[in-house]
Amino acid sequence: MEKETAVFAGGCFWCTEAVFNTLKGIISAKPGYSGGDVAHPTYEEVSSGETGHAEAILIEFNPEEISYKDLLTVFFASHDPTQANGQGADIGEQYRSAIFYMNEEQEKEARAYIDELKAEGIPVVTQLEAFTAFYDAEDYHKNYFENNKNAAYSRAVISPKLQKVQGRFQNLLKQHRI
Repeated sequence: MEKETAVFAGGCFWCTEAVFNTLKGIISAKPGYSGGDVAHPTYEEVSSGETGHAEAILIEFNPEEISYKDLLTVFFASHDPTQANGQGADIGEQYRSAIFYMNEEQEKEARAYIDELKAEGIPVVTQLEAFTAFYDAEDYHKNYFENNKNAAYSRAVISPKLQKVQGRFQNLLKQHRI
């Protein structure tokens, strides 16, 4: 099986991980940190806003089952790409909207997608950054939604986001739903 990698930051990584784990063709989606200049940062360090890192997810996917363009479509539909340095109540550079492209093809596709949105009048602020490193988040962040479905944040933020994505992208979903 062919495997490719994508790295996206779209606010809280708990949400982004939960969204992408519902899609067919996703081999894994794991939370972590990317885009900064501190090696092996902790959650507390990233939360301070001093590392330059964003909460991100590293996605391994099968391009025969889901395309990078499909991933971009879901990414832009599942967060607000017009909000600089935050998503909803999650404010700070660590919650910025960013695509960390792995190669020229990903950069080209992401840039073209952003240009399409801007042509539609959407003031996208999503940053395009060449991928340099990804650092895994601490274990308690992994599969947060699956392990904490009844937590207040899960009920108030993640579940509605998942319902929106599942309603809009039924053709891209794995069989199970929330």
